[in-house]
Amino acid sequence: MSARTKVAIIGSGNIGTDLMFKVLRTSKHLDMGAMVGIDPDSDGLARAARLGIPTTAEGVEGLVALPGFEEIEIVFDATSAKAHQHNATTLQPLGKRMIDLTPAAIGPYVVPAVNIDDHLDATNVNMVTCGGQATIPIVAAISRAVPVAYAEIVASVASKSAGPGTRANIDEFTETTSTAIVEVGGAKRGKAIIILNPAEPPLIMRDTVLCLVHADDVSAHLEIRFSIAKMVDDVAAYVPGYRLKQDVQITEVPPDQPLDTLIPEGADRPTHQVSVFLEVEGAAHYLPAYAGNLDIMTSAALQVAERIAAERVHG
Repeated sequence: MSARTKVAIIGSGNIGTDLMFKVLRTSKHLDMGAMVGIDPDSDGLARAARLGIPTTAEGVEGLVALPGFEEIEIVFDATSAKAHQHNATTLQPLGKRMIDLTPAAIGPYVVPAVNIDDHLDATNVNMVTCGGQATIPIVAAISRAVPVAYAEIVASVASKSAGPGTRANIDEFTETTSTAIVEVGGAKRGKAIIILNPAEPPLIMRDTVLCLVHADDVSAHLEIRFSIAKMVDDVAAYVPGYRLKQDVQITEVPPDQPLDTLIPEGADRPTHQVSVFLEVEGAAHYLPAYAGNLDIMTSAALQVAERIAAERVHG
């Protein structure tokens, strides 16, 4: 059995190309087996070809037809939610493990710092969204300390970093992230908002996490801060540009603040709001450093594939 696992990437745009360079430069257990696109003139396919990586511009059908396809074990999908449905239908009967970087959400949601161990055997895992990868760890960290009645995240990304695929998936972004805030983050209710910031020069990714919690006890506030700090360290282990922008804020919810649209009718009223402000700077393997939103997706996907490959060899 080979010590390294061959992977293919479908999608030769910004995300797929950045992921390719991460596999080539930083991976411990993975080898590039193929780069797949649908635009023969894409920069990603051209760069892959120059590096001696097998390429095809015929999409998933071209991948299946490539010599050596049978050696590929893991396929990353960096296309779109709609395209992933077709790609998964084609590849999963052929025994390929899929890591989905689109918001298609066919398989279970995976945020490495939160629940990677729960889904290492899944045939198709979903990486939620860039905003989800940045913020759900924080919601989960707070949930581990106190009950979270409501969590809202706002992801602000540079407009220049949002390509056609990202823009086509805006609706899926909000739906997928909101659902994962509950399913992975542990909040009772969740809401997600994405902002494409047109500022020039482009600003790096900024994320705001607001949680309404039940935390009357001062000791609970210390536990919240400790849990968030540990989680930030856990995420930064595979996304070095991930950091708190300022100190965590915990404030009392005023008695006259209306919450009826945020929590279920008849539910206990939360006592405090936890506000967490983050930024994500990209590693600039292929994308510019301001594109932290794309970097955190490719870094998280790589982390999952590394763990799957390591389990294959050692587990």
